[in-house]
Amino acid sequence: MITGSIVALVTPMHADGSVDWSALARLMDLHLEAGTAAIGAVGTTGESSTLDAAEHCEVIKFCVKHSGGRIPIVAGTGSNSTREAVYFTKAAAGAGADACLLVTPYYNRPTQRGLYEHFRTIAEAVDIPQILYNVPGRTAVDLANDTVARLAELDNIVGIKDATGDVARGKALIKRCGDVIGIYSGDDATAMELMLAGGNGNISVTANVAPSLMSQLCALALAGEREQAEAINRCLLPLNQALFLEPNPIPVKWALCQRGLIGEGIRLPLTALDEQYQSEVLKALETAGV
Repeated sequence: MITGSIVALVTPMHADGSVDWSALARLMDLHLEAGTAAIGAVGTTGESSTLDAAEHCEVIKFCVKHSGGRIPIVAGTGSNSTREAVYFTKAAAGAGADACLLVTPYYNRPTQRGLYEHFRTIAEAVDIPQILYNVPGRTAVDLANDTVARLAELDNIVGIKDATGDVARGKALIKRCGDVIGIYSGDDATAMELMLAGGNGNISVTANVAPSLMSQLCALALAGEREQAEAINRCLLPLNQALFLEPNPIPVKWALCQRGLIGEGIRLPLTALDEQYQSEVLKALETAGV
């Protein structure tokens, strides 16, 4: 089981929107040096919604090849089409990814029965560890804890990224099936509390710009060192908030660009961070010491 800080990695792009492969390699190397536990490729933060199918698979292949086994690669392969999710999951398994992250089917608004059948179908179709991803604020569908518990009985469903920000709900999930699957936070602002309560790590946006601090925070929280974890969490709190002043990944890509780590590329319908928010993001970076 992967534990600790799992970065939801951005997909760097040139000004014309094409993937910047050199910058992607540099970012991965940065995370290897910073102690990040795993790379999450082509998730929400990686602009999976704006990459075409060929690019989606190519980014996963690139990350697997560049990692060379030095760090696990968790490939985003979810879709609101079950067939497409199976296709991407098979492609990721074929590329050598270590696990897949599967978001709930957005826009369709399936029932709990539909959600169960969607994830069961993918799990039975592809022999690779799979992590469920619940983010109702973006998908307009909520994967109930009851459904998660049923899905946890399937052998290759090994975890869930809970991005609800509801710590009490996360604690209930840990109590119910935390001995069977990994429970990961998908909400930087509440990740520390979930890990202190028995969660297994944080699939993090903030780790893009503060990888060492997030790695340290996760290690301390997983060890139950509340006082030391809280000290780091206080430094990161303004950054956790600033990186969502506009929809992710707009602020985090802008912040990485300001640090000279990637270019300014981002794909429509996403646009560059509005000028009114830029000073706040810069101040948050300064507060965190990054």
